[in-house]
Amino acid sequence: MRARYGVPLTLTAVGAAGLAYAAGFEVRSFRLRRVTVPVLPRGMRPLRVLQVSDIHMVSGQRKKQRWLQSLAGLRPDFVINTGDNLSDPEGVPEALDALGPLMEFPGAYVFGSNDYYGPKLRNPARYLIERAQGRHGLNGNAPAVGVVHNPWEELRDAFDAAGWVGLSNTRGRLKLEGIEIALTGLDDPHIKRDRYAEVVGGPESGADLSLAVVHAPYLRSLDAFTADGYPLILAGHTHGGQLCIPFYGALVTNCDIDTDRVKGLSTHTAAGHTSYLHVSAGCGTNRYTPVRFACPPEATLLTLTARD
Repeated sequence: MRARYGVPLTLTAVGAAGLAYAAGFEVRSFRLRRVTVPVLPRGMRPLRVLQVSDIHMVSGQRKKQRWLQSLAGLRPDFVINTGDNLSDPEGVPEALDALGPLMEFPGAYVFGSNDYYGPKLRNPARYLIERAQGRHGLNGNAPAVGVVHNPWEELRDAFDAAGWVGLSNTRGRLKLEGIEIALTGLDDPHIKRDRYAEVVGGPESGADLSLAVVHAPYLRSLDAFTADGYPLILAGHTHGGQLCIPFYGALVTNCDIDTDRVKGLSTHTAAGHTSYLHVSAGCGTNRYTPVRFACPPEATLLTLTARD
């Protein structure tokens, strides 16, 4: 029996243990990523930016709510929300409750596909197949039908009432005690709602700093922002790969960016320009795949400092 069944039983036990860890512990093991980005003009004081992304709130996720609320203790200068706040049409009140303390700070936001539409159950292996075939989101895939429409307008109205600046294919500004931040954002490229022609033109004159914001870091958006000269682009969407292999990394990104830049700080080059790119691994998951492995849920505190 040992010869015939020992190895399969061992593999089954290891797989079960890994699944229990991914679903029972790591998915709730919230972390704060801290990075420093030298993008400010010389002589300007450092700015602390809290980026939250891919919350994917489902009713009843109390630990996630409490953790998000606790981030207000960081006292950031401003907050950037890079979308996918929902994974449940009933999750709006809890998402707003979790973000309530952060909405006391200046902020801005873009939406992702899961703010607009509820997720559908799908085979996770399709992400690998679509990556191999070069198909992502609505890029080459059939349009989604029979999807659940989330009450994203309630999110928008609450964010706007708190003074957060909506950046869906538009520009906005934040004023911080004598410092003016210009922001340019796109709606979600993953479902082809991005319209760069409506915001083309690059950083604004008269602002102390210009930032670019988008939910999904598709190359067409990164190329456009970088070619226009934005020093820093903030994005989410990828979940950092969500299920990663230790010492190897992510297998998929759910968009056309490479796996080496699936999360954290990197750079992007286009048309002779180079921008910093920060991709948040987010702090949630699709409600139908509530697991993470070698990729803890996170938010990021970016400290912006003067250029060398």
